[in-house]
Amino acid sequence: MDEPSMPTPPAGTTPPPAPSSPPGPPTPPIPLAELLASKDLGLRRIAGPAEAELLWVHTSEMADPYPYLLGGELLLSAGVLLTDPDHYVGRLVAAGAAALGFGVRPVHETVPGALIEACDRQGLPLLEVPPETPFTAIARAVWRLMAEARHRELRRVTRAQQALATAAARPDPVPAVLHQLAAQLGGRAVLLTARGEEVHAAGRRLPPEPAGALTRLARVVARERPGSPASATDTHGDTHLSAYALGGGDGLVLALAAGRRESGDHTVAGIAVVLLSLLAAPHQGADAAGRSAALVRMLLGATPDQVAPLLGSTGPWTVIHARRTDGTPADALTAGALGASLGTALVDAGRGAGEAVRLLLPLPGAAAGPLPEAEAEAEAEADRITPQPGWTLGASAPTPVTALDAADALAARALAHAQATRTPLTVDAPVSGLAALVPPEEAAAHARALLAPLTAPLADTLRCWLSLHGSWDRTAVALGVHRNTVRQRIGRCGELLDADLDDMDVRAELWFALRQG
Repeated sequence: MDEPSMPTPPAGTTPPPAPSSPPGPPTPPIPLAELLASKDLGLRRIAGPAEAELLWVHTSEMADPYPYLLGGELLLSAGVLLTDPDHYVGRLVAAGAAALGFGVRPVHETVPGALIEACDRQGLPLLEVPPETPFTAIARAVWRLMAEARHRELRRVTRAQQALATAAARPDPVPAVLHQLAAQLGGRAVLLTARGEEVHAAGRRLPPEPAGALTRLARVVARERPGSPASATDTHGDTHLSAYALGGGDGLVLALAAGRRESGDHTVAGIAVVLLSLLAAPHQGADAAGRSAALVRMLLGATPDQVAPLLGSTGPWTVIHARRTDGTPADALTAGALGASLGTALVDAGRGAGEAVRLLLPLPGAAAGPLPEAEAEAEAEADRITPQPGWTLGASAPTPVTALDAADALAARALAHAQATRTPLTVDAPVSGLAALVPPEEAAAHARALLAPLTAPLADTLRCWLSLHGSWDRTAVALGVHRNTVRQRIGRCGELLDADLDDMDVRAELWFALRQG
């Protein structure tokens, strides 16, 4: 007899990952109390402890479902083959089941007393499922609670990422990141040398014994010998301990202690590890930043056949331009922290105070080979690039290496638009709609002919002015010139093109042409 499969989750939901290899952050377990609080299910705990955490829902009418359980299940059964409750419960406990839901009728009029006693004795929560509640309704409720928990955890990780990135941009970035990390995890964060010497610390102090255990754990990951793990975890009483080796070759370790361990903590700690690896070793970070900056400048100005071997991928890639929102210039460390938050090490902090930070961001899954459909990925890429606290960003649409130079110009245009409209992020989307119906070669030829009378500065001004719906003030802000200068340039464009720029048809045609360049 084959074991019945787990009920199919409702449309629009995703089954939770296996606990042995969860993606980050994994789906948090569902407290049993949350399921019991769903009044429409009518579930009632009649035996066993009140606290349990649910990872799965599984239905089985086998006399011994042990071989089919992974642990953490809410097992649902009507007791069709129940003959020895004590043995049955013992096997469930041995398999790691979280709770048992017993459906009354049509097999049993009530929950057998021997089953209630066995669950109480062996510490397994027992729920009475009323006849009017189908098992699939319970499965749906668990999937819904898991989806809500997952959403809460993702929001928490996103907020933590933004808070850590903001801390990394402060004048004292390392202590600021540690302080923010300790606050996010509700514990203590310590930066240690390979010998266990404290460099910086934040959060409440630990008693001597757990503090010593944390130092010993840090030595496990300190990269003084080959084969050291990158991370390690342990517990000391009720305190959860973890340690992470930082990059940079200095043997620095991030050590954490907290009274609780939530599913997204490892992801939050991983973000901090990336930031601290950039910030904690400035003498090495400066060299790496210099190499990355030189590479970005070369990639954005080199020919495609020179770029592809260096990147190891034909794309797609996104070019991002960024400036500090408060107008302060960015240095290599703050630019590196921005790159870490966005998930790239290819960062150019700029060579002058007025220059934007430029970043090259790989699309997830990009590998050497044919270019995927970049336009189909544009929306997903826009969602992946998130606003960063303290920064104004302009991003190009995903592009192959053959168009990185054009993407660089599009990112600069998007940044100017973002600054003018005071929005934290603007993504320059690929050509779509009616414009996509015109063959690119014909569109480019038409654009060159139509715009031939304009100089490059006039064309840039006209493009910016049209993108901002003819606003003189916002165009002046975006271009960094006086509004009267904008008026003069737009007037000159109208004269050279012999066109009425107040005419919507004229504006639409010019915008189409300017989008080709």
